[in-house]
Amino acid sequence: MYKIKHYVDRHRTLIEDAFQYIWTHPETGYREWQTHAYLAEQFRKLGYELTEAGDIPGFYTDLDTGRPGPTLLIMGELDALICPNHPENVNGNAHACGHAAQCAALLGLAAALKEKGALDSLSGKIRLMAVPAEELIEIEYREQLRKEGKIHSFGGKVEFMYRGFMDDVDLAMMIHTSSADRPHTGDINAGCNGMITFTAVFHGKASHAGGSPHLGVNALYAATQALSACNAVRETFPDEETIRFHPIITEGGASVNIIPSRTTLESYVRGQHMKSILEANQRLRRAVAGSAASLGAGVTIINRPGYHPAKYDEGMMLAMKEAMEDVLEEVYYLPDFYGRGSTDNGDLSAVMPTIHPHIGGAAGHGHGDDYRIVSVDSACVDSAKVQASFVEILLGHGAERAARIVEEYRPEFQSIKDYFTFMDSLVKDIEAVQYCEDGTIRITLE
Repeated sequence: MYKIKHYVDRHRTLIEDAFQYIWTHPETGYREWQTHAYLAEQFRKLGYELTEAGDIPGFYTDLDTGRPGPTLLIMGELDALICPNHPENVNGNAHACGHAAQCAALLGLAAALKEKGALDSLSGKIRLMAVPAEELIEIEYREQLRKEGKIHSFGGKVEFMYRGFMDDVDLAMMIHTSSADRPHTGDINAGCNGMITFTAVFHGKASHAGGSPHLGVNALYAATQALSACNAVRETFPDEETIRFHPIITEGGASVNIIPSRTTLESYVRGQHMKSILEANQRLRRAVAGSAASLGAGVTIINRPGYHPAKYDEGMMLAMKEAMEDVLEEVYYLPDFYGRGSTDNGDLSAVMPTIHPHIGGAAGHGHGDDYRIVSVDSACVDSAKVQASFVEILLGHGAERAARIVEEYRPEFQSIKDYFTFMDSLVKDIEAVQYCEDGTIRITLE
């Protein structure tokens, strides 16, 4: 039905080679320099001029049809996960979420769009973007980058938005790889949870663990007490808000014969609406602060903006359904389903029409040690073809479809500036427990 998808077939070797390289060079967020260099070289070979972020990985490039119309942003994610038990890990990292396939598909689409006549029936502009740091991990590292002024936001798409790379974008999309079904299938859902980051640093007092434990304050015990208290709070979360809290302890002590004086607990607070996330966060703060106080410890609670809840545009969903049906064997259209994970694509959905569907081609559990791509043809080639058809649906016929979606969209925030004003208000550093001279204890949650 649409022609650009057929150009993708001419670049299968390019796509397969890109996937293989990126799969075998996994790098975590804001460290993806090898992946950046490889993709940038391939894009330049295709004749693209790139705008690079410079001090962090990532870039974008524009294709102008020469005819007026909206700007459609299409993205691929550069980063991998820390997954040391994955059989194909490199330096403890692995692409256990399919981002290597995204980048290969983006490159395949870029090559197809450079074919003679590819843009003839289109209007508006296409922005192709390789974005870093979608997986919100290594929070301490990203907080250090933030303190040094190297980044403003933990998520790569949010950081690019902050830097102005999306100021002139009207619509945005990307396709994620899925292991939920067999290859050559796709699914489209309505959105997913948002989240904020939750870090609690417990402060105790070191002492000899055998000889004088009574002289110490065990920060690790305060943290484990907090975990129990937070678990007791879980039943107060409304089921329909899909609240998730899944902490890990990243620092628990340096030596077995020393009472731990510092323990760090790291988590997210996820939910379907930002209001419910903030309400749950307040209850968890109280549980953590009370647990520290019960053992005579201090605790610093650190909240940072994570990702905004995602709500995908209905017009974009219907257009994607058409594009998937043009390429794939089976399409699942799920307009009432919200995922429980989170993505910084949700932040884009708060200010512009956005979509984030999935295509099969993987097997195993997402973020798991058994995750792998079993069909490059589906995960990469199909993805590039679907995106090509999606481009024609939105930007063909004078870009009428894209223009209508933009006109009818009602954003949660009226501008990117308004969005950042709200999200930046979520930055909190709270010394939650104060021991007063009169023997009283003061709990502070704000």
